[in-house]
Amino acid sequence: MQRILERGEIESLDHITIPRLRLPPSDGVFKARAARLRKLAANEIAGTPVSTELSGYLLLMADVVEAQDAVFASLTDADAALPDQNMLEMARQHAMPPLPLAGARPLAWHAIFARLLTSLAPSAKSRPQLVPVLAALQALDTASLDTFADAVLNQRIEEVDPAHAPFIAAALQILWTHRASKLMLQDVPTLETAALCPVCGSHPVASVVRIGGQSQGYRYLHCELCASEWHMVRVKCSHCEKNANIAYQGLRSRDTEMDAEIDAKKVSAPLKANKANDAQKVIRAETCDDCHTYRKIVNQEHDYEVEPLADDLASLMLDVLVTEAGYNRASMNPLLWFSGPA
Repeated sequence: MQRILERGEIESLDHITIPRLRLPPSDGVFKARAARLRKLAANEIAGTPVSTELSGYLLLMADVVEAQDAVFASLTDADAALPDQNMLEMARQHAMPPLPLAGARPLAWHAIFARLLTSLAPSAKSRPQLVPVLAALQALDTASLDTFADAVLNQRIEEVDPAHAPFIAAALQILWTHRASKLMLQDVPTLETAALCPVCGSHPVASVVRIGGQSQGYRYLHCELCASEWHMVRVKCSHCEKNANIAYQGLRSRDTEMDAEIDAKKVSAPLKANKANDAQKVIRAETCDDCHTYRKIVNQEHDYEVEPLADDLASLMLDVLVTEAGYNRASMNPLLWFSGPA
């Protein structure tokens, strides 16, 4: 007879049976993300209401992600070679990310950035506000671009124009996702902290409960930079790694003190018709009363097509509610930057 494991028991299980790491596939990351952004923008996802203003931004980011997909598909191994075996072995021995965000970037990164801007040129024809942004980005010299890239990677929001940052971040995502997709699982060690990506050392943008195969029912943190995912047990803070004071907050959820009043007239017909298993649990905020931070968690068990970065970006209403309740966001979404702290 099976029984439900109590909190903490899962940590004692043999983790060899749980896939500890999911490297990004060699294709499909950006294509799936763009499709999800368009569905969210159209208010087709139950439980994630999107305002008209946010919908326009999601559609712009969908264009950016589709441009990422086009550039990603054009890359070869020569564009962004992996570290040599000596470097990979050193990373394993010292439990360090094999593709760290710090340090020198492959020279192809500048070409990737230029290709991304070129791929976005058609979008500017229907988006006049995009024209000056792309022009300013194209005018950046190599030194300035590298300086801004460093600021983006380290989330130094005061050092980069928030209108430019998503496009620089998008180019960096292409580079790191391409390189991460070429790694072997044995190239990636387990870090001393589970709060950072074992592939590149970046923060997770959100976490996701996966379904299917050996990953069924397990929670993975999704890297904001390289799209790798690593296992972390549920009901554990993905920021401070404590598990005593975790709670889940959602829109119109009965198990939370927060409640979003949604005007039914602003919800589209496709939204009402969506038959998700439990729309209120598609995305929730996992809050921690030890460090007073939160990070969102999306659940494939309630919507098979969830995409952590896209769903996080679309659920700003949830950010507002959780922030008003006194929690700080643990890390930012690379496709949305503000001029002040996140």
